Parts: sequence; C-alpha cells; structure tokens
Amino acid sequence: MKGHACVILLMCLSCVCATALQVKRGDEPEAVPAQRGTEELTRDYKPPKEVDLQTLQELDADDETLVKYKEALLGSTADVLDEGGQNVLLKAMVFAPVDHEETVLDLTGDLSQFKHRPIVVKEGAEYKIKLIFRVQREIVSGLRYFEAHYRKGIRVNKANFMVGNYGPKTEEHIFQSPVDELPVGMMRRGVYIVKSKFTDDDKNIYLEWEWSFSVKRDWE
Repeated sequence: MKGHACVILLMCLSCVCATALQVKRGDEPEAVPAQRGTEELTRDYKPPKEVDLQTLQELDADDETLVKYKEALLGSTADVLDEGGQNVLLKAMVFAPVDHEETVLDLTGDLSQFKHRPIVVKEGAEYKIKLIFRVQREIVSGLRYFEAHYRKGIRVNKANFMVGNYGPKTEEHIFQSPVDELPVGMMRRGVYIVKSKFTDDDKNIYLEWEWSFSVKRDWE
C-alpha cells in the first residue's frame, strides 16, 4: 500500500514540477492551442481528487529519499508570500501584438473600465494573450483560461487554453497563449467585447472580467 501511495504522489508532484522547473529557468510554459467547443471537450472529464500541500509533504515522512525528492520539486513553502484572498491571484492580462506595443490590464482594481475603453488594434495583426498570476498556498491543477468574443451582442468566437498545474511560489507565473490573428476586412472592423474567465479543474472561478478591442485599418 505504501508503494502504491508513493507512485501516486510522484505522479502528482511530477505534473507540478514541470512548470516550476520551466519558470526557474526563465522559460514560459508552452501553451496548449485554443480549443473550440469547450463544453464538449470537458463534459466527461473528471479531475483527480484534490490533495492539499501539507498532506503531500507529510506522506511517507519516514522515507528519506522521497522526502528529499519532494523538497527538490516543491521547495520550501514556509516563506511563500500570502496576500490573503483566493489561492490563485490573477494580477494582470497583457494584450501583446507581435509587432506593436503591448497593453497591460491591471486585474487587481476596477475591472468595469476595460469594457468601455477598447484597445485600438490593426486589422489582421497577430497577437498573444499573457496572464500574470500567483499561487499562494496549495497546489492547483488544471488552470484554464476561457474567452468569448462578441460583436453587436452576437458571439463570433470562443476559445479555451490549458494553463497548467502550479505549486505555491512568491514569484509570479507568466502564461502565454499561442499566436492568434485579429479580424480583417471592412465588414469585420468595429468594437468587440471579450468575456474572460480563469478557472481550474475543481471549477473554482478565480476571476471573470470583460474587456474590449476596436479593429481599425491601422494602429492609432
């Protein structure tokens, strides 16, 4: 039974450490391409049972090798900054055109302003979405970013991105989406409202917000 518990623990820790090691090296985690039809993709998915960080650390405490392995993967959590509030704190979203100046939306303050202050963008331009966030206390699995685009009240596009699994850390994590392309053509110019949501496998909603962009012939 003990051996079985070790296998499960190592599998769980390995999922978390992959992202942690990337961030430590200064690399951004590779984004999973946008998926359409989110409901169909996730309907039958059952997330693994949640195990808190303390339980993971206390499992097989008499196994010196496993204890050292966990310490190497998770590090020390004693000094991790706790800002209060939810376990996952989404700090900012960055609208990042490939060949133009980035726009940063501060997600820690008044979110209502973003919908009424559209980001002016050039039609057909390529861009990425970056999310800056922290995990404070417990390991979180299956972080996802959802967004839906609306024009004149009609949904014209939707996507979801798998952000990944993360352990507690004082430093901020940065997720970067794959490159996407803005609408192009006279009939597709105008203002688009985007409804965004940041969640995890346990269906915790860490933040929902709306923002907008205005597609024009050129940057202004």
